[in-house]
Amino acid sequence: MAAVMAAGKRATWTGLADFMMLGVKAFLSGIVVAVVLGFAALVLAASAEAATVTLNDPKTGALLIRTGTAGQYDLAPTVETEVAIQVTGMIARTRVTQSFHNRGSEYVEGVYVFPLPEKAAVDHLLMRIGERSIEGQIQEKEAARRVFEQAKREGRKAALVEQQRPNLFTNSVAHIGPNEMVRITIEYQQALDYDNGRYKLRFPLAVTPRYVPASAPREALPDEPKSSEAHAWKTASAAQAGEPSSDVLHPDYEQDGCGGPVNPVDIAVVIDAGVPLANVVSSYHEAWVEKQAGDRTAIYLVKEQEEADRDFELSWDIVPGAAPRASLFTQTVAGTDYALLMVVPPQPTPAEKAAFERVPRETILIVDTSGSMQGASIMQAKAALNQALDSLTERDRFNVLEFNSVTRPLWPDALPATAGNVKTAKAWVDRLVANGGTEMHPALTFALTNRETPGYLRQVVFMTDGAVGNEDELFRLITAKLGSSRLFTVGIGSAPNSHFMTKAAQFGRGTFTYIGDVREVQQKMSALFAKIEAPVLQDVAIQWADGTPVETFPARVPDLYLGEPVMVSASAAAFKGTVIVSGKRGTQPWSVALTPSASPDANGVGALWARAKIASLMDDIARGGERDAIRPHVVKVALEHHLVSAFTSLVAVDLTPTAEGTSKLAMVKASLPKGWGADGAQIPQTDTAATLHLLLGLLALCAAATVAALGRRVA
Repeated sequence: MAAVMAAGKRATWTGLADFMMLGVKAFLSGIVVAVVLGFAALVLAASAEAATVTLNDPKTGALLIRTGTAGQYDLAPTVETEVAIQVTGMIARTRVTQSFHNRGSEYVEGVYVFPLPEKAAVDHLLMRIGERSIEGQIQEKEAARRVFEQAKREGRKAALVEQQRPNLFTNSVAHIGPNEMVRITIEYQQALDYDNGRYKLRFPLAVTPRYVPASAPREALPDEPKSSEAHAWKTASAAQAGEPSSDVLHPDYEQDGCGGPVNPVDIAVVIDAGVPLANVVSSYHEAWVEKQAGDRTAIYLVKEQEEADRDFELSWDIVPGAAPRASLFTQTVAGTDYALLMVVPPQPTPAEKAAFERVPRETILIVDTSGSMQGASIMQAKAALNQALDSLTERDRFNVLEFNSVTRPLWPDALPATAGNVKTAKAWVDRLVANGGTEMHPALTFALTNRETPGYLRQVVFMTDGAVGNEDELFRLITAKLGSSRLFTVGIGSAPNSHFMTKAAQFGRGTFTYIGDVREVQQKMSALFAKIEAPVLQDVAIQWADGTPVETFPARVPDLYLGEPVMVSASAAAFKGTVIVSGKRGTQPWSVALTPSASPDANGVGALWARAKIASLMDDIARGGERDAIRPHVVKVALEHHLVSAFTSLVAVDLTPTAEGTSKLAMVKASLPKGWGADGAQIPQTDTAATLHLLLGLLALCAAATVAALGRRVA
């Protein structure tokens, strides 16, 4: 009996063991299925990703040629850039030379997307082939493109400079021969920035890929060139898909495997201010500063060729006692007088500052946490937010909100800035991470719509890299919803979209502050909050004493904040007599009178006026004006002053045919801005095929997990 019972127990345990083993096998089978399906899905996703972003492959060349096979490109010419800037007084004249070198055995067309300052007046194009030089001519955009395409068909070399946005241009060069070098030189004028006693010069180098929401109206996007293959700008369909808008190279890319810069650039600046300079600083590049004869100063990059992955910024002071309180530069062109006027208002008195400091504020802090803000940018943004929170007093109110693909406020509405609320906000800020799309519209709508609190001065501080493509749509939103609020923009990162940041602040009646390094956060945010305590000068007006009709831009000077000058471009039949700049400081009137005099070094003042007028006309479109009605006025000014604009381009054509048939297209890939790609940072995009396959992979993993779960249930 005992033997039978023992045998029965052994049979029972054997049966249970067999049954458990069956469950284990099912469970292990589920894991195997999960791994296999997951791995297959990831391989599929990786292959799809490779197909969709072949242009972004970090191991392909800087300049690519279409091969006829979808997604396949050959190595093509290199492009090097030389930048020479001459500063005279308040005006900078810049010459940018891009050298296209074809290392291949076939004729190619080189296409290069590059940034320029948003206020650059581009007025000159020169194409050099060997010893020959061809000057560019200004034409309406469609006509210039037709001339360029005709030259291509006839086998002639041609160059075309088009504006894609006010701060983004495309340089196309047709029929670059085997082992041939073609040099394209463009020139432009710009006025210097002046703030708190320092002059500032910026030259953008990197192109930040821009996110266009799928919901953005088609009219919110820039004009697309007629030839879909003659540019590196996104097509309308890609824009509507919410994909990034330019081709970029990963920062770890090495040219030809030699570790050299992808898009090498050399920069030299000569400043002839007429007075000695002090504290000349290159903010983000190592540079030599060399004193020359008289009051000339030369600045050179330490590296002969730098990577074009971050903006170049130069700033300087005038020696104490020599800084101008007012400047007036004039130029006569074709019988018309033009002027550039700068007046620095006096500092507010202690009593005026104290009066404004007693006004309670409602501060709304908006931070961009989209994918483009990963890496150094999100660290800068967090530091800036904490600095802003530290500036609040208990009489103030505040709120903080983040946006990426969605908008997420800390609280439904602003709360008093008590120590407890500020502590809660800082803890919330510390947990922020960057990921997702750049959906600005809902965030701005939340911050600006019906949110005013009686008795409080309302200020919205908007921190972002501005990496969006639907700027005009956002400008219209700001104009419509601003009310009595003020919008202050803070540019974050190594290459923010300064056009968007500057214009958003303009439409928001605020200011733009740029932070390119985390070490600048404390100083620049402190300066910003010192500014926004109160306008220094309001109701600014400009009049000529003799009643001469004058056309100025901006037509209405905005309220000025601490350290900001009055800066206008003016045009008149003749400047005679005295110009009077007036305004209101607090409750007291203020004015200054200037007498125009000959300015031998004021070349380019007319171009700056024309550029300012074009910008004003384009602002009317951004506010909702009729594009077709405004376009002829833009074209007229641009043609008269030989300027590239949204509706005009520069084209140069060699009369001598050099090639037969068509050239292969070669698109230069811009460098990814410094800080992108680090710590896993990715270009923000949505709705790509890779995303679909990754989702399928996740579904496969879920299915496999379900199989494993069934196995466990059997066990």
